[in-house]
Amino acid sequence: MTQERNQHSKIFDDQDVEIISRSLEHDGFLRIERLQLRHRLFSGAWSEVFTRELLLKDPAVGVLLFDPDQDALLLVRQFRVGMLNGPDGQGDEALGWPLEIVAGMVDSGEQFEEVALRESKEESNCEPTDLIKICEYYNSPGGSNEKIILFCGRIDSRNVGGVYGLIEEHEDIEVQVLSYADAMGLVDTGEINNAMTIIALQWLQLHRQELLDSWN
Repeated sequence: MTQERNQHSKIFDDQDVEIISRSLEHDGFLRIERLQLRHRLFSGAWSEVFTRELLLKDPAVGVLLFDPDQDALLLVRQFRVGMLNGPDGQGDEALGWPLEIVAGMVDSGEQFEEVALRESKEESNCEPTDLIKICEYYNSPGGSNEKIILFCGRIDSRNVGGVYGLIEEHEDIEVQVLSYADAMGLVDTGEINNAMTIIALQWLQLHRQELLDSWN
């Protein structure tokens, strides 16, 4: 039955969730918990107790590296297991090497801006200036607690390129420089098909002139 929509939706808080049990089910490259819980409904009643698996991930930082003088963007390619074709042949045609912005996990005690600078150096050998925070968002809240913090940073894209990354982290990261127009075209065609990069590029599309004015 469709319930009548309230003019103002109820605001929930931690008191509206009861965790009955919580256990660590897997602790490898990924960490997965199993929870039994219930939560308050919009009617004011409580839901039935149900089970969910939760993928635990530390926050991650993404950095859109933009050269306003060349109107160019630095993107990277590296292997991503989640984009492999599966045993049923279903998967992404890129076979695991998507075009992405620079990104990395937040280590304990690190500030987000520190991560943006560290990952830019490790993955692209560039040191951005004039960092601007784009947004924070949850990547897949239906099954993970992963939070993404996006920045835009200014670089000089002349004479950049190569393959970087940390061997001990199994990174093999190729740097590519694209014009702004070409990058946006790849969003339109679907070749750029990961959320972090699409969100960052669409932010740039909305704020590019403002950014150019502030950096001139």
